[in-house]
Amino acid sequence: VFTGKANCPYYAKAELLADYLQANLPDFRVHKIPQHPDKWEQWLHDICEMNGWEHRQSPIIWRELLDRGGKGLLLGGVNDFLEYAQHYYGITSMMLSEEMLDVAEENLQAHIEIEKEQEEIKSLIKPLQIWITSASTSICYQLIPLLASGEVFGMTTEISIHLLDTVQFKDVLCGIVMEAEDMAFPLLRSISEHTEIDEAFIQADIIIVLDDVLLNREVQSLENYIREVSEICQVYAPLIEKNAKSGVRVISSGKTFVNLKAMMIMTYGQSIKPENVIAVATSWESAAKATLARKLNMNAAGVKDVIVWGNITGCNYIDLSHAKLYGYDCAIWGPANFPRPLLNMIYDSEWIHSEFLSAQSSLSSRVSHCVGMLPAHAVATVLKYWYHGSPPGEIISVGIPTKGQFCVPEGIVFSMPVRFQNGNWEVMTELEINEKTQEVLGHLAHELIQEKLIALKEIKEMHPYGAD
Repeated sequence: VFTGKANCPYYAKAELLADYLQANLPDFRVHKIPQHPDKWEQWLHDICEMNGWEHRQSPIIWRELLDRGGKGLLLGGVNDFLEYAQHYYGITSMMLSEEMLDVAEENLQAHIEIEKEQEEIKSLIKPLQIWITSASTSICYQLIPLLASGEVFGMTTEISIHLLDTVQFKDVLCGIVMEAEDMAFPLLRSISEHTEIDEAFIQADIIIVLDDVLLNREVQSLENYIREVSEICQVYAPLIEKNAKSGVRVISSGKTFVNLKAMMIMTYGQSIKPENVIAVATSWESAAKATLARKLNMNAAGVKDVIVWGNITGCNYIDLSHAKLYGYDCAIWGPANFPRPLLNMIYDSEWIHSEFLSAQSSLSSRVSHCVGMLPAHAVATVLKYWYHGSPPGEIISVGIPTKGQFCVPEGIVFSMPVRFQNGNWEVMTELEINEKTQEVLGHLAHELIQEKLIALKEIKEMHPYGAD
């Protein structure tokens, strides 16, 4: 192994002799590691410290004992190598000083060109910049391996993850960074922690907002909690406009006020594209499918097209009227893609209304008490669909800004059925809903409108002369 300053004439002399030996000896192999002169001293220090060597000049030459393991055998500098070649092979170098200088100059130019090419190639492989707020939460901890595995964005897309939280959680963030680095994900270009809010969302492609407020109605009123959410979004939205990329995609997740967070980010960030801000309802979808599968004694993966309407982390409605079962073991058999209407298979309608859909149902308890795995999987699933499309024909529930679909009033973030295609989503307005469902949607919309009015009132109180 030959390494030295790229412009070193002695490195050039040793290198050319090594090339001659490799060309004429069947078992002689050469590996060259030229270094830029500015980087040489540090590189030499590091390699000597790692191997316990003492060497101070360019070049440094050693033998790698590949067939025996262990560290390499240090030969030394150019004179040591010339003596080695003379002793073992009876060959030496008669290269003149002028030739050495010319080759050294050529080496340096070639090295600079190669480094430039490598930097250009690196710049073409631009990783997705992903920012996660409240990154000390368990949701973030569970989410990072899902994002870095390649299953979400594809096995050829590199990512850089930026963890944002307050300074009191700096040690937690540093621990997460170290653990993620130690896992050596092949697609994780970098991961970093941030506690300075001014540097948030720089060049962001994706922002995952996990901020929650701790609900305790005995201590604070609903208005105070909405004020907290509004203040968080009032900080984030201008920074997203200022620092993030123009096409940034914002995902609102968590356990509280998911719809409202998405709404307020759009309200405070007028230049953020509304179609690029969504709230995740997949946790409710997944938990509902699992509950139904347990009732039917089947695999939860076979339950499809459960719709979550309304306020994801508030009053919502789990709609089973379009739900289907695949692979359900019953008297009628068909191919793998043959669906059965779910409501035809559950004859216990009392169970659906008293246990499954009630506000105190086990479903509500499971979602509200999940530690982090379920919401992390929900965020990863939605991102995967957003970038690569959802399964053909399958219904996905997402909180999106309304434009009057299903007679839901405009201007709120409301969970409804969508499909993802070609990097975008579209509402499945072709689905038919009955009068009862329409009535429920009206009540759910009223709750979200009230939340929005309270939040807008807070804006006017904070900005009495600038609020619209």
